[in-house]
Amino acid sequence: MTRGIFCLAMTLIAATLVSQPTVTAADAKRPNLIWVMADDLGYGELGCYGQSVIRTPRLDRMASEGLRFTQFYAGATVCAPSRSVLMTGQHHGRTRVRGNAGRRNPIAQALRPEDRTVARALQQAGYATALIGKWGLGDVGQAEVGLPRKQGFDYFFGFLNQVRAHNHFTEYLWRNEQEVPLPNPVIPVGDMGGGYSEDGIFYADDLFTDQALTFIANHQDRPFFLYWSMIIPHANNERNRVLKDGAHVPDYGPYALEDWPHQDKGQAAMVTRIDSYVGRLLDHLELLGLAENTLVIFTSDNGPHNESSHNLERFQPSGPLTGIKRDLTEGGIRVPTIAWWPGRIRPGTESDHASYFGDWFATAVDLAGAELPPGLDSISFVPTLLGQSDQQPKHDFLYWEFHERGFRQAALYQGRWKGHRSGGPEEPIQLYDLVNDIAEQHDVAEEHPEIAQAISDYLKSARAESEDWEPVWGGRN
Repeated sequence: MTRGIFCLAMTLIAATLVSQPTVTAADAKRPNLIWVMADDLGYGELGCYGQSVIRTPRLDRMASEGLRFTQFYAGATVCAPSRSVLMTGQHHGRTRVRGNAGRRNPIAQALRPEDRTVARALQQAGYATALIGKWGLGDVGQAEVGLPRKQGFDYFFGFLNQVRAHNHFTEYLWRNEQEVPLPNPVIPVGDMGGGYSEDGIFYADDLFTDQALTFIANHQDRPFFLYWSMIIPHANNERNRVLKDGAHVPDYGPYALEDWPHQDKGQAAMVTRIDSYVGRLLDHLELLGLAENTLVIFTSDNGPHNESSHNLERFQPSGPLTGIKRDLTEGGIRVPTIAWWPGRIRPGTESDHASYFGDWFATAVDLAGAELPPGLDSISFVPTLLGQSDQQPKHDFLYWEFHERGFRQAALYQGRWKGHRSGGPEEPIQLYDLVNDIAEQHDVAEEHPEIAQAISDYLKSARAESEDWEPVWGGRN
């Protein structure tokens, strides 16, 4: 290891040190909270969700030792709004950020000072808070009001700009509001910060893993909230544009000798790499004696992508669901979700409770003993975690919208009935019974007109108006 690389590594580790206040007896009773989120990982890409090609032994073991949700939903079908729902506890029609705005209107993809985040609520309740990885809700030079440390995080290390986050071998990362240069030579593509490196040394998610584990080690005597937002298996879209291979990973791991295209090897290797990171996390918690006082949630920000030029047919990443990222069918928004909390969550359990990212706010403050702010679309799923399903409140409706390729809407009613609307505000509802038709193949609106009407009424009233995200109706889904 060169002196420069060694010094960089030591700087990154030291930077996770945060001053710690006096710890009280009440603090010791409150659980640590860790939210681990993959980027573009499909419902069917883990062994415990039916995957038969890609190897995910540690996540499968995590599921066997904890709780596997079978009907848990992302906040949106693409990156930024899904993260906004997670942070604000408001559904997609009311949260601040409702799409990937890019350069068209950067402030539309940033949280504002008046937004309340789960990180801020936990910080005010005495938790140490850290975001490691991808943010996407405010950038330096554009929308500083949305920066992580202005939204409740004590410490941040990672990407602000989600286009730059496409590059797994980036030339720099942010530590709080300062750039940390990395010795990765980058070929820029486009004018939004994207690019790729063919001779990279530091892989971003490897650094994120080290930072996450160091943060935990430095906060053993104080309750903490760690939001670990990985960037794999998201494609390097710019590398894919140039080389038709967006599955960028340091090595192909156990798939190196497979008779597959490089893109397929890379996609599988990224998912298995995620698996190894989670294994390191759980081992770390066990080693430090923190496992029984730490809730770990693992999930994905939306459905699987097709942006690496890899073969979706080989992996069937959506499992039994229809659609992928950017679809409002189940494959675009239903995500693998595992909860692990030794001694509190009964091993090998499964829940079909219909929950979504917005519920993390209520769940986190419930466990922290804090107060839930008014005006949220958030219901704590603590009863489900603790095996008290008979005490679990439920949503009447869940809501999503999408602003690319024409405005579209979807809603889930009573955890069973899924309604879609596209083409215009008066277009008829397409209705699906997810209990009997998980793949959403049979429109049953004519057989259940009263349910279709209830969903239609809800879609017209659910969203709050936003000058940044006005509906522009287009073609049908």
